[in-house]
Amino acid sequence: MTDPTLPETPASAPEHVEPVLSHGVGPWPGGPENWPADPHLDPELLAHGDSRNVIDEYRYWRMDAIVADLDGRRHPFHVAIENWQHDMNIGSIVRSANAFLAAEVHIVGKRRWNRRGAMVTDRYQHVRHHEDVAAFAAWADAASIPVIAVDNLPGAVPVDRAELPERCVLFFGQEGPGLSPEALAAASGTVEITQYGSTRSLNAAAAAAVVMYEWCRRWVAPAA
Repeated sequence: MTDPTLPETPASAPEHVEPVLSHGVGPWPGGPENWPADPHLDPELLAHGDSRNVIDEYRYWRMDAIVADLDGRRHPFHVAIENWQHDMNIGSIVRSANAFLAAEVHIVGKRRWNRRGAMVTDRYQHVRHHEDVAAFAAWADAASIPVIAVDNLPGAVPVDRAELPERCVLFFGQEGPGLSPEALAAASGTVEITQYGSTRSLNAAAAAAVVMYEWCRRWVAPAA
């Protein structure tokens, strides 16, 4: 769930939509007299359909009910992103953090961030703002959570061979310049993603998804 001190998601990305759907489900068949007696369900969605980008398990659920259910099983890793240039990748990283069930996303730097890539997932994901790296580092220290920088720098350990603590913060930088010197100094270690082609670096959002998946591969039990 987004920090209430951060700007609201634009009204152009409504939570409830009209029943003309390209995906999702339509209104619950049969009218209100046939609606299931489930407190998770949203009468408006039952009446008009649900085309939100949610898994089938959450169809017709109220947003607060989905957040509460996610809160009961979030993973203990956090994601932090430096935000000095209003990087368009930030929204995509938030979306991946939601997909991999991160405990929280931390925006470090500018308060406003580009939400377009989040595809409204920031409504289901806890997002916290820190004014600068020093404030973020102080939070991590107080919470006793190690910070793992992700950047392809000399001395970085390939993520598939690196230590990734179960409880940690994965810290990502801006597209292009990567992490700032202050961010690198706040980290207890740096990991990178092994590459095989000619490009110098991966897209920031793609890199974040790879590292989050690697954390889940190690620490999350396979689905039954």
